[in-house]
Amino acid sequence: MRKAEIFYQDILAGILIETNDGDYTFEYETDYIESYPNQFITFSMPVIKGKYKENRLFPFFEGLIPEGWLLDIASKNWKINPNDRMGLLLACCQNCIGAVSVKPISTADE
Repeated sequence: MRKAEIFYQDILAGILIETNDGDYTFEYETDYIESYPNQFITFSMPVIKGKYKENRLFPFFEGLIPEGWLLDIASKNWKINPNDRMGLLLACCQNCIGAVSVKPISTADE
């Protein structure tokens, strides 16, 4: 299982999880829901209590991953398979252009 904190600007917005089965969940943090109920990270994922679930990485997070020659450089330098979308997100998106950033959460499995 791999996890990441998702920040909107410098504020913790929620947690993204890739399960061992390859499914994904995203859940907004309770404090974020209470303080910023109208400040969603993307139109397709408005602020709600509860989890968003998908069997593949959410399109919004896919869009944060580099493409083309930058993807080639990232996958070669960090030795990450270009098909490992969560791995690329965790490695490449800690300091994205824009308001959203991704911070990996270390787990006991690592």
